[in-house]
Amino acid sequence: MAHTGINVIEKITHNVYLLNIGDRNVLTTKSRYSPHYGERKFGEYREWMPSRSKLASMLLNYRIDIKPEWKCLYLGAASGTTVSHLSDILDRGVIYAVEYAAKPFTKLIELAEERKNVIPLLKDASKVEYYSGIVEKVDFLYQDVSQRNQVEIFLKNIEFFLKRKGEAVVMVKARSIDSTVEPEKVYRDVIKQLEKELKILKYDVLKHHRDHIFVHCLNI
Repeated sequence: MAHTGINVIEKITHNVYLLNIGDRNVLTTKSRYSPHYGERKFGEYREWMPSRSKLASMLLNYRIDIKPEWKCLYLGAASGTTVSHLSDILDRGVIYAVEYAAKPFTKLIELAEERKNVIPLLKDASKVEYYSGIVEKVDFLYQDVSQRNQVEIFLKNIEFFLKRKGEAVVMVKARSIDSTVEPEKVYRDVIKQLEKELKILKYDVLKHHRDHIFVHCLNI
């Protein structure tokens, strides 16, 4: 599979490819849409920058088999940078994108107007009762929320919305939880808390994002 000056090195998951372009490797999603946030496009591929997206950073080093038909709940959607790439992956599924701040939500609405598999929700992720009548049971839950109680938010949403045997990823921001202790202690405490409720499949540092880890879980 090759294009002029573009060669596919690896297919990472559905519609996610690592390309060689010139003298560098570039993570991309295969997409029929135009750029959303100023990213470059190479033919049918949109560049997915790991410095801009924690999910991209994770997928470069740890693979998840994300199914194109999955239903996803995304907590902390912001302006839709990562949501736009996840929308490329879940091209037969749906993303319920929850964001609390009004300013980035405007950009998220623009994305949803273009992509019919994105449902934007201007809601507080800690108050699941305000969107429990909208969001159905999902196969995949993804959270990127900068709050002290981010673990509690994650577990509460899993309880309400994630199917049994469903998968979940949380991006843990150590400094948001407790800036007075070393991140490694925060990570240990988070893992202990999550292990009480979920099966931990993998956790590791995010190379492109300081004081962050990802945790990949299974709802048993």
